[in-house]
Amino acid sequence: MSEELDLPATGPATAPGTAPWSVSQEASRSNSGRSRRGSARSMSRGRLGAGLVEVPRVPYRDPKTAVLENPEVPEAKRFCSKCGKKVGRRKDGKPGRVEGFCPQCGHAYSFTPKLEPGEVLHDQYEVLGCLAHGGLGWLYLALDHAVSDRWVVLKGLLDSGDADAMAAALAERRFLAEVEHPNIVKIHNFIRHADRKTGNLVDYIVMEYVGGESIKDMITRRRRDGRGDEALPLAQAIAYVLEILPAVGYLHGVGLLYCDFKPDNMIHTEEQLKLIDLGAVRRIDDHHSPIYGTIGYQAPEIGTIGPSVYSDIYTVGRALAVMSFPFDFRGRCKDRLPTADEEPLLGRFESFHRLLLRATNPNPELRFASAEDMADQLTGVLREVLAIEDGVQRPGPSRQFTPERRRFGVEGALDLAEVAGALPAPSVSTSDAAASWLATATTSDPAGLRKAPQLTVEVRLRIVRVLIESGDTEAALRELESLTTPSLFDESELDPEDWRPDWYRGLAALTDKRTQDAMGFFDAVCSAVPGEAAPKLALGVCAEATGDLKAAAGWYELVWRTDHAYVSAAFGLARVLLACGDRARAVDVLLSVPDTSSQHLAAQIAAVRAQLGHGDADDLVAAGERLHALDIDVHSHTQLSAELLEAAYDYVTRNQAAEGRVLDCALSEHELRLGLERRYRTLARFAATPEERIALVDRANAVRPRTLV
Repeated sequence: MSEELDLPATGPATAPGTAPWSVSQEASRSNSGRSRRGSARSMSRGRLGAGLVEVPRVPYRDPKTAVLENPEVPEAKRFCSKCGKKVGRRKDGKPGRVEGFCPQCGHAYSFTPKLEPGEVLHDQYEVLGCLAHGGLGWLYLALDHAVSDRWVVLKGLLDSGDADAMAAALAERRFLAEVEHPNIVKIHNFIRHADRKTGNLVDYIVMEYVGGESIKDMITRRRRDGRGDEALPLAQAIAYVLEILPAVGYLHGVGLLYCDFKPDNMIHTEEQLKLIDLGAVRRIDDHHSPIYGTIGYQAPEIGTIGPSVYSDIYTVGRALAVMSFPFDFRGRCKDRLPTADEEPLLGRFESFHRLLLRATNPNPELRFASAEDMADQLTGVLREVLAIEDGVQRPGPSRQFTPERRRFGVEGALDLAEVAGALPAPSVSTSDAAASWLATATTSDPAGLRKAPQLTVEVRLRIVRVLIESGDTEAALRELESLTTPSLFDESELDPEDWRPDWYRGLAALTDKRTQDAMGFFDAVCSAVPGEAAPKLALGVCAEATGDLKAAAGWYELVWRTDHAYVSAAFGLARVLLACGDRARAVDVLLSVPDTSSQHLAAQIAAVRAQLGHGDADDLVAAGERLHALDIDVHSHTQLSAELLEAAYDYVTRNQAAEGRVLDCALSEHELRLGLERRYRTLARFAATPEERIALVDRANAVRPRTLV
């Protein structure tokens, strides 16, 4: 990985660095004054890998081996802390000076360690040497003689003569005293120590030592050992971010912004991930302190409106991209992501691409509302990524949608109005005042719903859904418009960035057979909640209805591969494959419907029928064996048997007799005629009307083999 430069968005520059040492719980909540759907839900901590992917263990690093033999700041990272210009660089073949004055502004700089091995601070901490240099200071390994000689890390200022850097260090000290999280490095103490050269007092923070490897160093090692453009496996990168997002959310929950999220500041040690370097942390309501961050990660609005929860989300999205694939994130792509054409991984994993696009949207209001919201969708994306990579589904419940309300497309062609009423519905927010009333309400009449104790947003959205299902889409859209349009005196009842109005607009368009419009609405929902299956299932329906069978197959397969609970996706995929002539894959999809599903038998029957059309002898024999094993009523079995024997008879008459048997008949014209005659006469006994019975008897007589008397 290329070297990075930490620069403040406003105020003085700082020279950065990475540390070879030193979350995940609590609700993450936006304190920006807006109430966004899902932002106040709680999140519980899971083990590294989110319980879905195995993350390689990083061995604990012996502290003594982490000490630098020749501690110095690389010339490429030497910048004036006042004007941000390059200092201490090689000139005329001579090495750059580690101490001196900036040639641009005259400000003094020093990149030398302030502590030496053997030096004792506060009559307690014995320095062993330097570990690394950070954005605001050197990191030293020390022994805490007062507490069982435990290993600790001392962090001091890189440039103790800079007032802004000193202020930032004091700010870090204040914030760290309030932070208590299992996945954020622990702070033991705050001390002052006189500089051995100047006698000036320097502040030091005493932190725990956690041996491990930073994510940046991990990527650098992979590139050094490989072609030079490697990144982390996508599932591993997602797992790391999922583990660390609750720590970011915890900081937001206590009124703090992290501001400088990047791979350098995540340390993996053994089976744990730690968030380090809180030097850029600030309070959400702090509008005066210098803003520190890293070019290529910082949100574009930092220089104008300053940091926020949304800008932290932006840095997390950028860091996830940097961890997942190589790109010029500080140059050509400093303010954008690569396109799917520029980066194949984004084309292969579209949901991941959509998630990154939302997290790094140039408009802060269109990003995820909280770390929790992002983690919720990222978990769904991870399930998809793993399913695409190994074909193994790892389903999980959705917090945004109900399950499929009804199966659709099981009997054949799609009825779009039926689909609109069968697709999953957005979950009711538990914070809504009428949530408990809606959970027990049995009425499906709009007038009855309007009699709710409180006509809340959730009640009105239920009215919209009921109107759509009744076919009154005009009334539904009027109701939705009144919810989303502010009046002269009141704000709209729904947040402008809430994706649910687009979902209901899509359902209304689907009911009205305006499939292109519906596709646009569902696509917007898919971009807003990229980890959800429901909008992808809806997009599959729209693509199938418009004749784009390739796109329909892609959406249906993605949903079905990820979660077998969406059985309608299996039937949709099978339909599309049959329409494309891929009968073998269609049969395989139908046979993959698990026996625990209520539609297992329907899928088995559909698989039998799928093998009848223009199949060969082996397909017909296999279909007969499958039909023989089905536990269905006599009438249905006889009907399906007749269809199978008709297909076999058609095959034999078009070709010739073949080896094998279909049900109880050999693949010969004579045997198949006898078998069909028996089935028609059996069906005649089940006929509902005399006319139907006569027709079946006539068919039996017509197919009966001719005999000589």
